[in-house]
Amino acid sequence: MNSRHLLNQIRQKESYLCIGLDTDFFKIPKFLLEFEYPLFEFNKRIIAATSDIAIAYKPNLAFYESLGSAGWMSLELTVNYIKSHHPEIFVIADAKRGDIGNTSKMYASAFFNHMDFDAITVAPYMGSDSVIPFLQYDGKWVILLGLTSNDGSQDFQMQKLATSKRFLYEEVMLKASEWGNTDQLMFVVGATQSDRIKKLRKIIPNHFLLIPGVGAQGGSLKDISLGGMNAECGIIVNSSRNIIYADGTENFDKVARDKSLEIKAEMSTYLKKKKII
Repeated sequence: MNSRHLLNQIRQKESYLCIGLDTDFFKIPKFLLEFEYPLFEFNKRIIAATSDIAIAYKPNLAFYESLGSAGWMSLELTVNYIKSHHPEIFVIADAKRGDIGNTSKMYASAFFNHMDFDAITVAPYMGSDSVIPFLQYDGKWVILLGLTSNDGSQDFQMQKLATSKRFLYEEVMLKASEWGNTDQLMFVVGATQSDRIKKLRKIIPNHFLLIPGVGAQGGSLKDISLGGMNAECGIIVNSSRNIIYADGTENFDKVARDKSLEIKAEMSTYLKKKKII
């Protein structure tokens, strides 16, 4: 799956929405607990209700790993369901891996060969040899942590380097952009960092950005869209809790669809404003 495929999806659906499957066993509707794999049943209904709107789904692995083998089974069932029913949709493992080369090689095999994810989030701070093993797979993507929204981003990412006078996150993204091309490498930039996105676009003008933090975390869809888009859109915006937990009844999937349609309608206006559709 390359950037042209993603752009075609964006144009066809008039949407650049990624739905985060941060599926919490303790937050899903209680009636789902009767199923053998409640997380999968929840995900399946969300996907069925939104697959014509979302261009991507992003399971957050922590919510599955916390349940042991049953959680892993729910994760595998979820990926298999998307691949078999909606093969055009981009599937991201929100795993934030990153280790020495031989360990990264095993992580890459697990998520790309065994689980068949299209992309995986990776931490960059061990350098190129921890990232390059993930870039050896045709049609697969690395989504590198660039600039995050959490309070702790101030600790390291916002420090300025004496040599280049750039922020550390700018230096990391500039250097990492040399490791992979625009069909295999994108960057995470938090939605609450909208004031910095325009400047970032000068550093990495052509790479896709995955932007989490819209909705519950307070990011502005308008600001990140108009500031982060390039000539071919170039952004995927993730919303999780604002969609999947919008309702706690048996109608949760229908309400999730309504929330997704609201976001799509707004996204469509920005795509038209930028003359992408």
